[in-house]
Amino acid sequence: MNDTIVELLRHSLSSLPLTERRVAMRLLADFPMAGLGSASELARTVGVSVPTVLRLVIRLGFGAYPEFQTRLREELAAQLSSPLTKAPQSADSGEGHRWQQFASRVADNVAETFQHLAADELQQIAAWLADPKSRIHLVGGRFTDALAQYVSVQMRILRSGVNHLRDQEANWFDQVLDMGSKDVLVIYDIRRYQPSLLRLADLATQRGTKVILLTDQWLSPIARVARHVLPARVQVPSPWDSNAALMALSEALLAEVSRIAGDSAQRRMRELERLRSHD
Repeated sequence: MNDTIVELLRHSLSSLPLTERRVAMRLLADFPMAGLGSASELARTVGVSVPTVLRLVIRLGFGAYPEFQTRLREELAAQLSSPLTKAPQSADSGEGHRWQQFASRVADNVAETFQHLAADELQQIAAWLADPKSRIHLVGGRFTDALAQYVSVQMRILRSGVNHLRDQEANWFDQVLDMGSKDVLVIYDIRRYQPSLLRLADLATQRGTKVILLTDQWLSPIARVARHVLPARVQVPSPWDSNAALMALSEALLAEVSRIAGDSAQRRMRELERLRSHD
């Protein structure tokens, strides 16, 4: 599977010259819109020269800026695709082959997701989630809120102050009212992205809340306001996207939160078992 433009940018950030890094950061901060205009418009917005923009594009593996934009438009179309627009499965594949192909793609998704993640970023997120002074809120979209609920149930075993926001936007406002700089909002959002989740992220950010986004490789618009973004591979040979890599990411974070919480998490689990013994 080819890397997306977002993955190419994120992977190259640490090695880019300063001016090219500024262009890359602009592309990531306003993806994909920042790259849809001309090279001169992007250069003017960032305050660099046009050759700087072109050098970055070539460094990413594109022959010219139009080639970069063609790829960008293809990825934008992939962001907006629905199950009806995805390619049907080949009719002549044997049953065993189809199952193996699907399993192989899921395994590749998980492996490539972790390959493109920065260890220090995962560590920072886990530290926020384990901080007993913080309050944690989790929410997802139509197909990902089950993940948010799953993580919230597991997290409540490890620590207090964990809240799963219900899936009705009207029920979120009174909870946002109590959010502040000590709160962490974890949002799951994959294509086709949910506008209500972007509105929630905007409101929470305005109140100083740290927003963590778990999304697909094309990036939810929430990436523009999130402190940390964890993109996962979701595409499989099916009309439906796969949440397997998102689940693996979630469980990796839970494992690290358990490690960081250490004795306090162990005491909480022992107390929980004591309470359950009275059932």
